[in-house]
Amino acid sequence: MKLLALDTATEACSAAVWIDGAVLERYELAPRRHAALILPMLQAVLAEAGLSMKQLDAIAVGRGPGAFTGVRIAIGIAQGIAFAADLPVAPISTLAALALGTAREFGHSHIAAALDARMGEVYWGTYAATGDTVELLGEERCCPATLVTAPPGDWFGTGSGWLTYPEALAQRLMAQGWQGDRYPHAGDVAWLASDPARRSNWVSADQALPVYLRNQVAKRPAVHSASCP
Repeated sequence: MKLLALDTATEACSAAVWIDGAVLERYELAPRRHAALILPMLQAVLAEAGLSMKQLDAIAVGRGPGAFTGVRIAIGIAQGIAFAADLPVAPISTLAALALGTAREFGHSHIAAALDARMGEVYWGTYAATGDTVELLGEERCCPATLVTAPPGDWFGTGSGWLTYPEALAQRLMAQGWQGDRYPHAGDVAWLASDPARRSNWVSADQALPVYLRNQVAKRPAVHSASCP
């Protein structure tokens, strides 16, 4: 299987190609530069892999939650490429991608992912990690940091929410540690999209929708015109 993946939902901007378990990735912390960086990144990883769009099986995209503008950019570009190449889209939770990357790097099996949502709130999700995949325990939420919940157990925290609200989050669950400078990677978006159990979640380009979790958001993004070699 060959996937092209992107994520621009947070301060990080990344693109990746996944080829039967091998990942090539470009990643940069670049707040407010996602629109300028993401297409060159996608073109670079495709060129490095020696792939054309016709050789891909799908476009994997971090569908949110995260910054509204960043989520809209990712979904719009994924839609544009998928329409142009007649490919399906694999929408992947940015919280799940964050949890997978953290679990793979630090070896923890229970991950509490929190992205700073501003205004005292976090985008929150708890996951059980097994191998190259994660399973959501409960539901993803946008809520005050003082109101997060988690099943009983020892948790490892990850994401910018832990950097902004460490005391509030630590009071709500048993955390054996946390990393606040972690962000989702397109490579992990691709890993999750490649999971056979998630294949049923692949959709056509027009059905690839952003997930904001907040009720009051801007309108659905228009499809971007995008092309890669």
